[in-house]
Amino acid sequence: MSDAGEFIDTALQREGDWYRAQQAQGEAGSALRFYGSSVGAVRGTVRDAGRRYPRLTHDQITALGSELWAIPVFERRLAAVVLLQSNVRLLKNSDLTRIEGFVRDARLRALVDPLAVDVIGPMIEALQGRGLVRAEGVLDRWAGEADVWLRRAAVLYPLRALRAGTGDREGFIRRAASVLATDPGTGEDGTVVREAVSLVLRELAAAG
Repeated sequence: MSDAGEFIDTALQREGDWYRAQQAQGEAGSALRFYGSSVGAVRGTVRDAGRRYPRLTHDQITALGSELWAIPVFERRLAAVVLLQSNVRLLKNSDLTRIEGFVRDARLRALVDPLAVDVIGPMIEALQGRGLVRAEGVLDRWAGEADVWLRRAAVLYPLRALRAGTGDREGFIRRAASVLATDPGTGEDGTVVREAVSLVLRELAAAG
């Protein structure tokens, strides 16, 4: 484990609470383990790590994100999301490959949604030229994937930009149509996809 990874993991365990971990495990219904750290503690820990290990490069940030994600503990994985969010200016279109793996593994709204809205969205907004074209091609593919969590991410990612009155409306509409064309059924999988489309549509209506 890297020094930064060990620092984050130790701090998250120290901030953990057994009762909160048991409660979160029951609510999530996930195979992930929980330390019982609060979201605020996770964000604070990543912020402290940034101060302790400043000026990390792109490769160091993405490697640390993968290191945190590799162990199936919710707070570690949320820390990986916060780390990427905090360093989104360093991310490139090629990082979507790594993020795709995270989304496929996550299978929880509490991880997939911030990955989509707070990491992928701002990253796409900052891309230009060939990098943007390639990234949009990846997201178009996600919209047609069998994996409902990739489809959810493909329609959720522009939420912040659309809420602000910017963002690619036509791209959202195209991907939403693709997402819904692959019938997810009426169970939980269907809900995962349809609620994401509905959420963005409500934001579009509110933005006028």
